[in-house]
Amino acid sequence: MYNPTDTNSLIANRRSVYPKQYNGTPVADAIVEQMLENANWAPTHGRTEPWRFVVFTGTGLEQLADLFQRNYKENTPAESYDEGKYEKQRESILQSSHVIAIIMKRQEIEKIPEVEEVSAVACAVQNMWLTATAYSIGTYWSTGGPTFKHQGKAFFNLGEKDKLLGFLYVGNYDGDLLAGTRKPIADKVQWVK
Repeated sequence: MYNPTDTNSLIANRRSVYPKQYNGTPVADAIVEQMLENANWAPTHGRTEPWRFVVFTGTGLEQLADLFQRNYKENTPAESYDEGKYEKQRESILQSSHVIAIIMKRQEIEKIPEVEEVSAVACAVQNMWLTATAYSIGTYWSTGGPTFKHQGKAFFNLGEKDKLLGFLYVGNYDGDLLAGTRKPIADKVQWVK
């Protein structure tokens, strides 16, 4: 039913493509919607489906850029503050076609261990990333900015046990990407027979 060679190639060719590599051509909303639909098919223990996403595009990117700059200003000591880094907070977002906030919605009864819920969200992000790769769309998962800060939690109105797990930047790019490298899997696996 599926071609294993194509699947293996898709997985091996997934790359981080950074906002500075984006060419400014908007990604079709329909592709982003397909990425989100495929995210929804990630494995989830107890069918909790803990992933939540907020998609920023168009003028919505300005709101997100404001959050990043506010976060930088409020969390950077005066002696470490750098105006160039402050401006870069905005630049990376505005270079993107879409930025998707990645949220883990904690199950209220907490039957499933938190690490499994975070892992389920990571699987959902991988599904989005692979979908983007199949469409030749660049993506990059960042945990910078307000990800682990109170500004992010407040901005997204998250519950006490919910988590903001970062942002998936999305954009079209030109040219070829560098080949990936990994150390041999044999160095990371032990077989017990």
